[in-house]
Amino acid sequence: MINSRVAVAIHILALIASKPHDDLASDYIASSVNTNPVVIRRILGMLRKANLIRTSAGKAGAALASPPAQISLLRVYRAVEPDNELFAVHENPNPYCPVGKRINAVLEEAFHGAQMALEKKLASQNIQDVLDHLFPEK
Repeated sequence: MINSRVAVAIHILALIASKPHDDLASDYIASSVNTNPVVIRRILGMLRKANLIRTSAGKAGAALASPPAQISLLRVYRAVEPDNELFAVHENPNPYCPVGKRINAVLEEAFHGAQMALEKKLASQNIQDVLDHLFPEK
């Protein structure tokens, strides 16, 4: 299930991209996102592991590892959503019920289609698109 990590990760990347020469500390980023710096550091770690950002030991801040136009929202989604599943079927429906014994197969097909649509949409947008919407005057 998607939680707010994707939105927070996009927020972080847009903030870093909009201030490329600033050393943004996790406290500053946290104030922009309005969350705890620990949450920010955890997501920064995920973004670093996915090679979306670069950081330097002992130095505050991060830099994008690629130009904003080359960072698709799908890459961000995959970086911070470990299961990469939009929906999950419930476990252990009653196998003796006419609905319970077939519901997961039916739902998996529908959910797979929704997942593919989501991934296609996220692949078509990137951090530069986000910046263009945030700052249309530039």
